[in-house]
Amino acid sequence: MRRAPDRHLAVSTWLRLLHAHALVERELRRAVGVHCTVPQFDVLNQLDREPNGLTFVELSRRLLVTAGNLTGIVDRLHAERLVRRAVHPEDRRAFRLTRTPKGRRLARQAQPDKIYIDSRGLNNMNSPAHRVRHPLPPARWPTREDAARARWFSPIRIGRQLTAAERTWVPAMVPWRATDDGFVTSEVLEWYARFAEGQPGVLVVEATGIRDVASGPLLRIGDDRFIPGLQALVETVRERSRGRTRLFIQILDFVTVRRRPEPERFFGRYLAITDALRGQLALWLDDPRWREAPEENVRELLLTADRVTIETVLTDRELEALDYGYRERIWDMHLPHVRELPRVLPAFFAEAARRAREAGFDGVELHYAHAYTMASFLSRLNARTDGYGGSRENRVRLPLDVLAAVRARVGDDYVVGIRYLGDEVIEGGSDLDDAISFGVRFAAAGVDYLSVSKGGRFEDAKQPKIGEAVYPYTGASGYECMPTVLSDARGPFGRNVPLAAAIRRAIRDAGLETPVVTSGGIATFDQAEEILERGEADCVAAARQTLADPDWFRKIRLGYGELVRRCEFTNYCEGLDQRHKQVTCKLWDRKFEPGDPAVRLASDGRRRLGAPSWSPPGEAGVDAPAG
Repeated sequence: MRRAPDRHLAVSTWLRLLHAHALVERELRRAVGVHCTVPQFDVLNQLDREPNGLTFVELSRRLLVTAGNLTGIVDRLHAERLVRRAVHPEDRRAFRLTRTPKGRRLARQAQPDKIYIDSRGLNNMNSPAHRVRHPLPPARWPTREDAARARWFSPIRIGRQLTAAERTWVPAMVPWRATDDGFVTSEVLEWYARFAEGQPGVLVVEATGIRDVASGPLLRIGDDRFIPGLQALVETVRERSRGRTRLFIQILDFVTVRRRPEPERFFGRYLAITDALRGQLALWLDDPRWREAPEENVRELLLTADRVTIETVLTDRELEALDYGYRERIWDMHLPHVRELPRVLPAFFAEAARRAREAGFDGVELHYAHAYTMASFLSRLNARTDGYGGSRENRVRLPLDVLAAVRARVGDDYVVGIRYLGDEVIEGGSDLDDAISFGVRFAAAGVDYLSVSKGGRFEDAKQPKIGEAVYPYTGASGYECMPTVLSDARGPFGRNVPLAAAIRRAIRDAGLETPVVTSGGIATFDQAEEILERGEADCVAAARQTLADPDWFRKIRLGYGELVRRCEFTNYCEGLDQRHKQVTCKLWDRKFEPGDPAVRLASDGRRRLGAPSWSPPGEAGVDAPAG
């Protein structure tokens, strides 16, 4: 099929040059996208230049965005009271838009030479000018006698009947050691056995899928055939911790996320060729024949089209599927299986919890955090219209239903906890006010503990390489989940503690005693002890420091704190997780003698899979089993 006449191509070429310049400016402004997305800043910037406002058509032409895509952008700005619009009852394109004083301030704040940093951590962490390399905090290690009197090593009741020997806690970490069909392997057993040797008060097993669906080398609990392997895991931890460690398992659901495709495959196979897409092509190429073009012609054109054409004719979701990989949302109500989630998930979670109890775990942790299904129901982004989205009351409805179903299935005497977000750290997402409300509701509904995390969302993740899946810990929200020593002025250590503290305070003000667990950049004994002394949390968890030295809790408790191998908080381990490689720590994974039969190596043959063992000098048998 022939393209439009040359005169149209000349105009199109001129538009492309302008668009390329706009893209450069857009990238400069991307770092300040705190309150708005980049396209929303573009709209505000254009309106700031036109005191009398612009119509939809004028804006569409200036920004090279289709009126259809522009509608969603403007709706969001209007909801945030950043623009005014004169409503035309018959033709949305005839709206005249003007910016409000609030929109004007925000547009002028969003200049390339100005960086806005807010208290939620939505800052330009990728700008070298705003990075600070923080040293590890100084560490004072207690004597054995001092440790025995410490709050961190004091017992705590969790639920009606369970007591943990101490308030040390290892949160869930995914090690990529299960089989591709979700079974426990010997490598999984050794991973948790090594943590058990450090004898934490509580050890939480990695996020484990509640459905019997493909998920790569991640544990599953979606069928009874997984129970024997999980029983072996429980027995291993009990043996290697000498009965001191309580073992919970984190259970979760997730919706579809696919790898970023090759453009040839996306345009040749995955992209749906719709009448709307044909219409956009006809408008952009100024050639009405594209409205009736055969599917193969449309695919052929898109395979050779330039970037500006692709950005113009595809919808936002289609462009995302090309650039990041297809990703479902829990508010994709046109998908039948997504509509059914509120009906099916309570039973899925309840059955998974039943299997956990049969396998011998001391409790289950419902995964309501980060980028997964239940966190998305809690999110302010949840726009479902079936009573499970929109208002805060509706958004917490399914999470409460799941909690009730699990409790009914496992009984009141079994520990059921929740891991959830104190702040999503994304534009338009839930914040601490939401988390406080949710926390009080969960506590009132009888949850046995709350473990508070932060961020780790898909919405601001970096673009993956072709053939890889988007990873929710690469954007600003991901940084807040796992802060590193290369940080802003606040630094990474204890960065997320204020969230847990505020939630705990609200729960206590409501007359409830539900324990609250905090985590994020926990690096020293004094840091943990002071958190407990100030009443900011009831337990203090450490993932990366425990990976660096699985024995560090035991070393401190026995008076050998000076022997602790200290995490450097560079996120070497997180980089391995991002590439779906077996997770190890750079402080010990290269320390082995080649050919040593006692050292199990990673699949790449270059790293040991477990930290070197440790025993107290001349003190075999010093630890008494927990009561």
